[in-house]
Amino acid sequence: MLTVKAMRDILIITPEGGLLFEAVGIADILNHANGQMADDAPSRYKVSVATTQPHRVVHGRSGLNLLADFRLDELDPAQARDTIMITGRGLSDEEDIAVADWVRRAAPQARRVVSVCAGALILARTGLLDGRRATTHWRRLDVLQSLYPKIKVEKGPIYVQDGPIWTAAGASSGFDLTLALVEEDHGFALARDVAQDLVMYLRRPGGQSQFSRHLMTQARTPGPIRDLQSWILEHLDDDLSVEALASRVAMSPRNFTRVFTRETGVPPATYVEEVRLEAARQRLEQGREALDRVAAATGFINSLNLRRVFERKLQLTPSEYRERFSACVPA
Repeated sequence: MLTVKAMRDILIITPEGGLLFEAVGIADILNHANGQMADDAPSRYKVSVATTQPHRVVHGRSGLNLLADFRLDELDPAQARDTIMITGRGLSDEEDIAVADWVRRAAPQARRVVSVCAGALILARTGLLDGRRATTHWRRLDVLQSLYPKIKVEKGPIYVQDGPIWTAAGASSGFDLTLALVEEDHGFALARDVAQDLVMYLRRPGGQSQFSRHLMTQARTPGPIRDLQSWILEHLDDDLSVEALASRVAMSPRNFTRVFTRETGVPPATYVEEVRLEAARQRLEQGREALDRVAAATGFINSLNLRRVFERKLQLTPSEYRERFSACVPA
């Protein structure tokens, strides 16, 4: 008779009124990992869902409902657990406070604590993110940083690990994080097999950025720099050297570089390269143009320059990028 060895207890705390597919998708990934293991394999996952709702029914934003395994207040925070995950925020401040208080007490007994999307704002209440790197949905990055200045908020990655604390960006990035947990627990081969079965990327290409770079670097206030940014987006194949851009706003190159960097957070040359790269990505995704035409239209001049930037920034060639991300077309 087979004896099942110690299991990894994964508790997913699911808020009222949230996106249920976050919790359900995470549970499916972990249970799929179980299916790839032998019945007596060590450290299989035991997944349960908890809610603050007294009736254990979580009402999702979609109108669908999820029956949780437990009410959070009936679970002992002193119990040892492998991983505690918070998927989003609740509908009320009272609900968020209740979750944060419980997690604060439970965290010392857990090997890992994880947040997905706006769940980082609950996790921040516990103090567990103080002095750590973290991320959240891009719409809430500035809120997280302003409310909790001790956190080192990272605006690009789709998930961040800092010691035993993991945070994911918006919604489906929790799935990427979950695959990373599987890889940490059981190795690359199992995580790869789960990703292949579920038709997911084990690691998304493109530096795992959660949204377009030029949206992150928009000038903070209306004015000449923001107007210049809009002009750049419409003239990617023009001369966009620092000298040429400085001339358009009647500044010296040195003063222009200083002002642009202050307003956007990046030097002008970096911004130009990023928006050209974004435009090239879109053309590769949406059409079948020759690479030289894509390069010329987006200011890279030729396909060799285009390839160099893609390989440096995305670790992919333009052809590989199009193969993975182009829109499906009939054969």
